[in-house]
Amino acid sequence: MELHRNTTPIQMRNYGRIVQDMIGYACSLPVGPERDSLEVYIAQCMRQRNLIWNRDQEAGIQRVREDLLRLSGGKLKGESAVFEQLMAQPNAQLMGKKKKK
Repeated sequence: MELHRNTTPIQMRNYGRIVQDMIGYACSLPVGPERDSLEVYIAQCMRQRNLIWNRDQEAGIQRVREDLLRLSGGKLKGESAVFEQLMAQPNAQLMGKKKKK
């Protein structure tokens, strides 16, 4: 199997080419559980990257959903129940930080 480097311009630099390529791959999959789980994974990656680039700003589920919809050309909407549940985690858990007591 020969891999070719994607040469399309990066649409949103804060997410990077890897996330953009994962979104392209997810859009090529048929609708089903595999695509849904990949969509959730991509959204978690997007949320982490958004937190790294914007430390002062809370990276909410709505922002990630809007960016996912935009980058996928409307194909990935983030409407599954699993998406809602996993994206509702606090940012401290997402970044591996423990809560202060």
